[in-house]
Amino acid sequence: MSVPSSQPATPSSNTAIQAALAAVEAQREAVKEYPGKAPGLVRALQTLADAQRETGDVAGAEAAYREALEVAERLQVPPDALADVRTSLATLLDFSGREEESLSFYEEAISNHEALGGESQEVAAQLRNNLAMTYKGMGKLALAEQHYLRSLETLENKRGRESDSVACVYNNLGSLYYAAGFPDQAKEMFEDGLQIRIAVLGENHRDVAQSYCNLATACHELKDNEGSKKHFETCLAILEAQLPAEAASYEAAALDYMAMLEIIGEESKAAAFKKRLDKALSAV
Repeated sequence: MSVPSSQPATPSSNTAIQAALAAVEAQREAVKEYPGKAPGLVRALQTLADAQRETGDVAGAEAAYREALEVAERLQVPPDALADVRTSLATLLDFSGREEESLSFYEEAISNHEALGGESQEVAAQLRNNLAMTYKGMGKLALAEQHYLRSLETLENKRGRESDSVACVYNNLGSLYYAAGFPDQAKEMFEDGLQIRIAVLGENHRDVAQSYCNLATACHELKDNEGSKKHFETCLAILEAQLPAEAASYEAAALDYMAMLEIIGEESKAAAFKKRLDKALSAV
């Protein structure tokens, strides 16, 4: 799951929020008379929260999600509705910089989705990937590894090895092992992710370039400087062919490449590439 974007409120978004508020009030009244209509209230609150979240009203969205969760836990609602609310609240808190608070909601949402089975197991796997990234950011690397591996197992079973989501988890595992000081394992994960991305996306995709860059970094850490140069140069060739769209990624990879060259004593090559970089970016 990706970080949701928030947009400033517009007349249409304000209209949507007002309509959602009216629907929530109507559903609240309905539930007072007949608690069996609780699923309708949960759906209305979720719709309201989603609309508020879209406009950047995090506090309003959180309040609506929490009310939906309270209703879902207190009254009888379908299990998938409860799972969806917990998922929404977990990601809202996580992406709002409140990672610690998001953990329990992630764990509960994962359990809910896994219990539902079927396609919900893939949702659980994506949530495990999110949770692993959160644990990594908190420095809890062992827990991060545990959730990445569980996510990988589920996604490989459901989608097969050759899928972009599987490649993404391999890449994330590589980054985790690199951060933990295990460049050998990092390189292995990056290589697996690279081969999958080439098979799925083709040799010239921007994500393939990212995988080459990651692999170059791991090779440098392992003192394989020739391998590092080769992978950096492949990455840069892919991105340079996609300028100006990939200007930011191209510049970032180029700076890493030049820094590596200077570290291994190839300052003249770094200086020559700097001229090429400046020329390429000046045309953007």
